[in-house]
Amino acid sequence: AKMGRTLVELYYDVISPYSWLAFEVLCRYRHIWNIDLRFRPAFLGGIMQQTGNKPPAMLPKRGEYMLKDMKRMAKYYQVPLHVSADAFKHIMGTSSLAAMRFITAMDMTNPQYLEPLSREFWMRFWSQHEDISEPENILAVARQAGLSAELSQKTLEMISSPTVKDRLKETTTEALKHGAFGMPAVVAHYDGEPHLFFGSDRLELLGSVIGEKWLGPVPS
Repeated sequence: AKMGRTLVELYYDVISPYSWLAFEVLCRYRHIWNIDLRFRPAFLGGIMQQTGNKPPAMLPKRGEYMLKDMKRMAKYYQVPLHVSADAFKHIMGTSSLAAMRFITAMDMTNPQYLEPLSREFWMRFWSQHEDISEPENILAVARQAGLSAELSQKTLEMISSPTVKDRLKETTTEALKHGAFGMPAVVAHYDGEPHLFFGSDRLELLGSVIGEKWLGPVPS
């Protein structure tokens, strides 16, 4: 982190809708707050497994509430997240492992594409309700994010390499070490220690801890 700037790490997975909300809000704040924002693509499935956490929708009442909550949050945060009635079936039936490996490979080779690429994965899955697990769909997302066919193909070939698999595992383990049990996990390195904030609705609290002013989810 540059002098006097707070390093803020966002551990996220594109299968997580609340991660998208946190991602967009932090993108809006990175030039308002005195922070260095670092995107940390990790694997939510691994975090759930390691901590024994269960998807919130496993509790029907909570699932019902979450559908409403996501709709309200999307509107409030001004993120084009469209919630379908079968959103949870959609999540449960999709593995984000290939997508997160693809994003990790991009982070390792062409990090300038990390932000648009991650955003397009969320757009495809949460806005258009399309698949993000099949290779041809991953390539379609990459095209939308402005990657050349050649770079997309090369990155896709990397997802089965040990270096990429290991990097994703390492990042996921780092999130766990910080105390993550779900996503998004936002870690602010302030006053010589890491502070973990879970979810997209704790960014106001994050600001308070690092001495920054919260101006709402869409600061002008």
